[in-house]
Amino acid sequence: MKRLPFCLLALLLFLNLSAWAVDIYVSPNGSDFNDGSKDKPFATLNMALRKARELRRLNDESIKAGIHIILRGGNYQVLETIVIKPEDNGTRESSTFIEAAPNEKPVLSGGVQISNWKKLTAAVNGLQKKVQNQIWVADVPQVNGNNFNFRQLWVNDAKAVRAKSSNGEAMPARSGHSDRLRILNWNKAEAACVIPTLPFINLDKTRQLELFIHQWWEIANLRVKKVQVMGDSTKLFFHQPESKIQNEHPWPAPWLSKETGNSAFYLTNAIQFLDEPGEWYLDVVNKKIYYWPRSNENLATAKVIVPFTETLISVEGTIDNPVKNLVIDGISFQHTGWLRPSLQGHVPHQIGLYMTEAYRLKPAGTKEKPMLDNQAWVGRQAAAVEMNYAVRTRIKNCSFLHLAATGIDLKKGVQDNMTKNNLFSDIGGTAILAGNYGDEGREIHLPFNSKDEREKCDVIFIENNFITNATNEDWGTVGIGCGFVSRTSIRHNEIENVSYSGISLGWGWTPEQNMMKGNRIVANKIHHYGKWNYDCAGIYTLSAQPNSVIEENYIDSIYKSPIAHLPSHWFYIYTDEGSSHFSVKNNWTPSQKYLQNANGPGNVWSNNGPQVHDSVKQNAGLEKRFQYLTANKTAKTGVINEEHNEVIELVVKDGMQLNLPKLKELLAKNNMDSNAIYHWQNHYVIFDKVQDIGVMQGRIANNFPEAEVRVYHDLFYEYSKKKTLY
Repeated sequence: MKRLPFCLLALLLFLNLSAWAVDIYVSPNGSDFNDGSKDKPFATLNMALRKARELRRLNDESIKAGIHIILRGGNYQVLETIVIKPEDNGTRESSTFIEAAPNEKPVLSGGVQISNWKKLTAAVNGLQKKVQNQIWVADVPQVNGNNFNFRQLWVNDAKAVRAKSSNGEAMPARSGHSDRLRILNWNKAEAACVIPTLPFINLDKTRQLELFIHQWWEIANLRVKKVQVMGDSTKLFFHQPESKIQNEHPWPAPWLSKETGNSAFYLTNAIQFLDEPGEWYLDVVNKKIYYWPRSNENLATAKVIVPFTETLISVEGTIDNPVKNLVIDGISFQHTGWLRPSLQGHVPHQIGLYMTEAYRLKPAGTKEKPMLDNQAWVGRQAAAVEMNYAVRTRIKNCSFLHLAATGIDLKKGVQDNMTKNNLFSDIGGTAILAGNYGDEGREIHLPFNSKDEREKCDVIFIENNFITNATNEDWGTVGIGCGFVSRTSIRHNEIENVSYSGISLGWGWTPEQNMMKGNRIVANKIHHYGKWNYDCAGIYTLSAQPNSVIEENYIDSIYKSPIAHLPSHWFYIYTDEGSSHFSVKNNWTPSQKYLQNANGPGNVWSNNGPQVHDSVKQNAGLEKRFQYLTANKTAKTGVINEEHNEVIELVVKDGMQLNLPKLKELLAKNNMDSNAIYHWQNHYVIFDKVQDIGVMQGRIANNFPEAEVRVYHDLFYEYSKKKTLY
């Protein structure tokens, strides 16, 4: 018998294997009446998925080695969420790939272009006369037969500003004339916010006015129902459901403090506020949009995009039939919206999870937590890509740009997922969110122990992602957030320019046993965080997580927030309530400014701080082959917070003496210099670095009830040539 030459045999094998894989092509210039071949591509991803689904339903032999849905470069407008179902399942040998054509950049966009801009020629009621000759106007189209509302606008991919009462990016500092932009009070009896009267005409007749308020570690968006002007002060009343939630929930609440200033705020969404370049206003009733272009923008040629679709792709498996073996590779997800705050307000509890009900417990205590003073139930923001009950999925080499809320959300029953080598930039909320939270009807302070293993989010790899300019709408969201997850690896990511914490891991505020275990936060680079909100950290944790590690991360450069409720209440690493069984070691930080608040047992801290070997700094962040993503860095604005000594004063009655040995012992226990005490007459002053001046004030007051304990903020004139580190 004659033998075939080896080269011919190899060629035949290759051709045979090729025959058992299917390529389905999609192009912006295609047609859904085509067959999906390379020469006759479909126009939509939906039609390609449908063809793939039919091939799997019929068990076609051609799909033995998988199905590749290949998107050619260009823009695909997605006005209806693309749903991937269990019927789209691949197998281990035959995965479904949704991927970019080689060297091409397909964009799935939820946006609608606004065109036919004209210079405003007629007076518009409410618009300040001095700016009318700067304003352009366009008609807002109907979309899918409905009137169109939106909260974001991009001009040539640069985000514009929804018209607001304070100009520029900067929020008011804690002193000087900017006190006008701090609330005066929160009137709980009337469920009203009291603010200084602002110099704008007819705010009481303005529809769709909103209050944006900063409160501790979160913000809130409250739709204004009524404006009551009372001379130099004004009362604001709000619509339901947010009015009740905002007024009743205790954490976080509006900040009222003579020492550090009340909560900062601004009003938004009124044409009266349209008074500087880059601002816009939508008149929903008359279907008009008004915009003051920036100096480099020509609206005759500019690409102006507003978002319509909230979720571009939703992977919707079930507990009995999850979606399996799906790879999304090289796709750009852009221009998503999130309209809930315009319909129901937005009062989040933490990391952007909005409260659906929340209130203070009187008297305090539940069966599980005798000291608990509040309960809350939450939901989560919309995401560009969402997954429920999905197994063996991959999201890689993608970009997530110009999004109103979350980038990726791995919500429930997501197992064996890899989210890697993606770019996230200009994200309104959290870039990557994963895990079960309290949004399944479970109160947020309860541990989660699923009765069915298939509900768990387990074996998730979040690696080599570059996250920049995220959390820019809800300042309390994070770069990467994981709730109840197990065996999750957050590794070699770089996070910069976020408003609050870099990475948040855990949920429940409990040291009790729960499903979380074996989680790893390793070799991440986190810098330029805490731009607006404090009570934050580069890495933040909650609850018991046995066999979990925080190792070899590089954390640096927290912003000096001008509106923080407590100016020193920020940290590099922060293990919060119930955090237990963590190994925290070999993390490089400029100092040991850490907080361990109400931790459970089993945490081991070793070798963290500026003495850690420089190799940790050099190896943290994106691995070498992925560092090209950092070409997308965004501008750093603001001053970096530099630690300085704090002043704590104890004042006792004349003739009384404090127990100095006891005070020195207390300082030593809190990593402070026991000799940093200055004494004259009935005054004792401590001048030293403090991990948290508020916590230390409380500890001193508890140990020395005979003394009045005072702390001082903003005592120093700071001069530094160092503005940023990058």
